[in-house]
Amino acid sequence: MNPEELMTRWLQRQLPADHSTWLLTQRDRLRAGASERDFNLAISLAPRRLGKADLELGPEDLAAADRARPGWDPRGWSVDQAARLVLLLAQGGDGAAFNARLRGLLATADLNETIALLRGLPLYPDPALHLAQAREGARTAMRPVFEAVAHANPYPAEVFDEAGWNQLVLKALFIETTLAPIQGLDRRANPTLARMLCDYAHERWAAGRAVSPELWRCVGPWADAAAREDLAYVLRTGDAAERQAARAALDAARK
Repeated sequence: MNPEELMTRWLQRQLPADHSTWLLTQRDRLRAGASERDFNLAISLAPRRLGKADLELGPEDLAAADRARPGWDPRGWSVDQAARLVLLLAQGGDGAAFNARLRGLLATADLNETIALLRGLPLYPDPALHLAQAREGARTAMRPVFEAVAHANPYPAEVFDEAGWNQLVLKALFIETTLAPIQGLDRRANPTLARMLCDYAHERWAAGRAVSPELWRCVGPWADAAAREDLAYVLRTGDAAERQAARAALDAARK
């Protein structure tokens, strides 16, 4: 079962019958070749017609999502976000046509729609064509938009180049969101990122500001002599969480 079919099944299970009927009618019209105007109208009406309740998913649904698209994690999605993606995928199109539609939607999207569209990145055809939209989302200081790209989303680890990946990790620290939900964090760690993060830590220390213990997770495997000195400093001066992170990083550096 593909992602569009899975989301449709989840929505049918949760929505009242009349709401479900509306969604299926719109989806089928789009599959049959409805106009762009009809598509835009359906997308805009989805929250009003279906509501914004949390999408109710159990462990078996999450397992099905990962089978349909490895790394796909729809936890925390809402009904209207899933419905918008159903409609977008139903409208179809490959390559440039799909990306043009995505760009048009993002240009006028409200916050909730922007989050939905960026969460959908791993489900779209021709992933590399949507890199500019993903990078733009990863550059924003708006935490919910950034997290739509960075958290529980396999797209950045699969598509971003090293420079883009490193900026995403640094941006997460800069806007004070967490690193743990970033998929591929350990796999994409690299020596350039380790040095960038150590430099960032020095800037924070010089300003008398705290450094997230999570930062050291990306430093440990690539820790050079200077980074080891930074970790030793954390072991001497840090709180319990910081010392634990530094020890884990040093253990990784020894492997």
